[in-house]
Amino acid sequence: MTAEDGRRIVRCYSQDGEDRLDFDVSGLSLPEALREPLIAALAARTAPGAGLTSRHSFKKSYLALVAFDRYLTALEAVPQSAAEVIPGHFDGFYDHRKAEGIQTASNELADLRLLLLRTAGISDALAGRLAGALPTRHEGEPAHSYSRAELKRIAQAARTALRSAESRIRGNREVLEHFRTGDLDVSADVHLRRRLQILDHLDRVGDVPRRMRKAGGVIAYAPETWVMSKGKLKDVVGWLYLTPEEIAAAAVLFGVMTGQNPEPILKMTAAHHRADGGIGPGTAIVGLRKPRRQSRAYMDLALTEVPDWISIPEQPDQMPTRDILHTPFGLYVLIHDLTARARHFAGGNRLLTAYMASGGGPGAAKGRGWRPIRTDGALISKLGRDWNLPSDDVDEKGKPLPLRPLRLETLRMTYIELHQKPVAHTQRTATRYLVRNRGNVNEYRTVVAQALTAEVAKARARSKITMMTAEQVAQVQEDVDGAAAGMGLEPLVLKRMLAGELDTVLGACTDNNNGSYNPGEPCRASFLLCLGCECARALPRHLPLQVVVHDRLAERHKQMSPLQWAERFAGPHAQLADLLDQADDTAVEDARKTAGPDEHKLADRLLNRELDIR
Repeated sequence: MTAEDGRRIVRCYSQDGEDRLDFDVSGLSLPEALREPLIAALAARTAPGAGLTSRHSFKKSYLALVAFDRYLTALEAVPQSAAEVIPGHFDGFYDHRKAEGIQTASNELADLRLLLLRTAGISDALAGRLAGALPTRHEGEPAHSYSRAELKRIAQAARTALRSAESRIRGNREVLEHFRTGDLDVSADVHLRRRLQILDHLDRVGDVPRRMRKAGGVIAYAPETWVMSKGKLKDVVGWLYLTPEEIAAAAVLFGVMTGQNPEPILKMTAAHHRADGGIGPGTAIVGLRKPRRQSRAYMDLALTEVPDWISIPEQPDQMPTRDILHTPFGLYVLIHDLTARARHFAGGNRLLTAYMASGGGPGAAKGRGWRPIRTDGALISKLGRDWNLPSDDVDEKGKPLPLRPLRLETLRMTYIELHQKPVAHTQRTATRYLVRNRGNVNEYRTVVAQALTAEVAKARARSKITMMTAEQVAQVQEDVDGAAAGMGLEPLVLKRMLAGELDTVLGACTDNNNGSYNPGEPCRASFLLCLGCECARALPRHLPLQVVVHDRLAERHKQMSPLQWAERFAGPHAQLADLLDQADDTAVEDARKTAGPDEHKLADRLLNRELDIR
């Protein structure tokens, strides 16, 4: 199509229809007989249903076309039509981009191939070359994830920005509320009165007070001069709302804790379902959409109040218990609250919405206004430059080098590397991510070691199951009332426990309704968690099953990935090891020998989660 200013553009729409992008093709310099088929191929490649679904993928195809145009027009013999483009031009383009130091040359070549396959009139020789193999990724252009230390720096920077934003916004909300209820006297302070006038206008209208100004026959509405004396427009609006940079920080933190693709994060909605029912650990289920998955594009993401293990410090007791920004659920709830009025003014239900003072980019909304954050990652890249975080690498003088560019794609790769599991894709795709990122094998080993240390530390920091020896059991039977008083139990409870009526799996439970995991209601926790519950008691008759479960956990260490085992079983294994250490070595060996088929079957059912309440 032709724009109003005479430029020739190719207009692309995202699959959901929310984003639009215009590409200027009027600057292409190739002969018309070659230029026109290439432009038609770009239009076909970016058309609805052609496979591309996002601004990022559209842009890659366009940039590949522009680079190919510049390469061909610089040759001594410029091909005059699509039929004259030969395999040497295709391979020469790759060599040329490599010589220029372009580290994404192999990706550009892949995009160019898909474009040329849609180009009408290409020769059979070129078609045959396009059907062949592409150069493999060169050793000089590996895909690098962040290290765990670098990831923590990124997460800390994002949390710091959001904590500051929360304090600022909630403080201004409180001041405005006092002003509106008449609890704040501003008659003697003109500066405070002006500030509150701005806050009130921002909350009611979603903009600062403005005045009409006419210049050159054009009417514009500029902020009042006394408004601009308070600072930049973005900062003044930020008194009550998250700035675009803080919205980008929230997107970064979602990337750190969920490992989702950039587009589902940036297009996350405020519509959600509280699966927890408002009781117990918070869980919000949010619908996401990943267009590349086609028929499986729509998926649910559970944002829980359980901190991701990457976020937990080496010493778990160092993490503030009320720091909601260490959990995906806490982050979602905070951003949901701080952007509620922004969504009201913007319309729609996109979570990450902010006031843009100007701009909007090609094909997007122009000028100031409320709108969702763009999905091209430019704001996040700028945020990384502003933070200027150090990497783990140092220069010749030992000075830390700047961190690699901040990208949600790299955060996703890091998440997959550290967790060693798929996220919204197949195991095969996850493996491809890991193969591309083989520079972090040592990092993975470090992560496993740190996960083991953290899980063991958490397990041993919890309450430990109380163990009763055979001698103590015999003394209890002689004086039940006295022993019950010493243990803080009711005599009837102690009698039932000795009779085996309160057995769980690895011990006995003295109070099923007031444990650590579901206080005030019947406990639904896994029986493995009894190992860290103050209501649990281990008696001699439980030792055979404890030994079998301990041995089964050791066997599973060889059957699972090291990281999966560390995350799921390192804690219970350490608790059982500590429990067996309290018993006599002979008693442990006797228990191992006397454990029969029933104990082995029960142990397998426990570890296979057949006994859990789903």
